[in-house]
Amino acid sequence: MEQPTTVIYNESCPICSREIGIYRERAEAHDLPIGFTDLNASDLDALGLTPEMAARRLHVVENGQLVGGVDAFVVLWRALPGFGWLARLVSLPIIRPVAHLVYDHILAPLLYAMHRRRERRAVAKAPANR
Repeated sequence: MEQPTTVIYNESCPICSREIGIYRERAEAHDLPIGFTDLNASDLDALGLTPEMAARRLHVVENGQLVGGVDAFVVLWRALPGFGWLARLVSLPIIRPVAHLVYDHILAPLLYAMHRRRERRAVAKAPANR
């Protein structure tokens, strides 16, 4: 029996959570076996991930296999009705390396930098423990 697909994402990221919300709604509307888990609520050790690694990019577990980055999006898009065209497009031999380059070197680092900034602000706003 196939294991359900699990998407591990950063719920504290407003951009990530908004995008995942779209995917979650589609999965629920079609009663698909796709789970969505905040990286802070996941057993990252069991997946061989640290919290920092998980926060740096989207991860999907499909059939027990961990996939990250653009490849994780492709797995997710293939599973969701209406997104197959995007999975096929990004998987094209000319587009795939460009997608990896843009995600790995621009988008993911930018989102991670925003995540770190939010964390620093939260620590700065937290009352001192005395």
